[in-house]
Amino acid sequence: MQTKPVGSEIPEMARLTITIAQTGETFFCSSAMSVLQGMASLGRKGIPAGCHCGGCGVCKIEILAGEYQCGLMSRAHVSEDEQNRAVVLACRIRPQSDLLVRVVGKMCKSVCR
Repeated sequence: MQTKPVGSEIPEMARLTITIAQTGETFFCSSAMSVLQGMASLGRKGIPAGCHCGGCGVCKIEILAGEYQCGLMSRAHVSEDEQNRAVVLACRIRPQSDLLVRVVGKMCKSVCR
C-alpha cells in the first residue's frame, strides 16, 4: 500500500515576482493572494490598504506585463476603458505569472517616494 506525504493534497501555489516599475522594488506573491496583499509584505509604511474589496479605489495600478485574474471592481474607480487598458485595483487581482506594474492614483504618492 502506497501512502501520500502529509499535505500532498494541498495544491502547490506559485511563487510569483511582482516588480514595481517606478521604484524597481520586487516582492513575492502567490497566485492565491491579491497583489495588494503581496505588496503589504514589503513592510513599507504608508501603503494604503483601503477596503480590500474593490470599493474604495485607493490601490489602483496598471499592469505593464504579465497575466492576472481580475475580480469585480467599482466602476466609480475603474472605468471599463481603464480596465481594458489593464488599469485595475491591486486588491482585486491575483497574479498568474510574474507581473510588472505601475502604481497610479492615490497610492502612487506613498509607494513612489
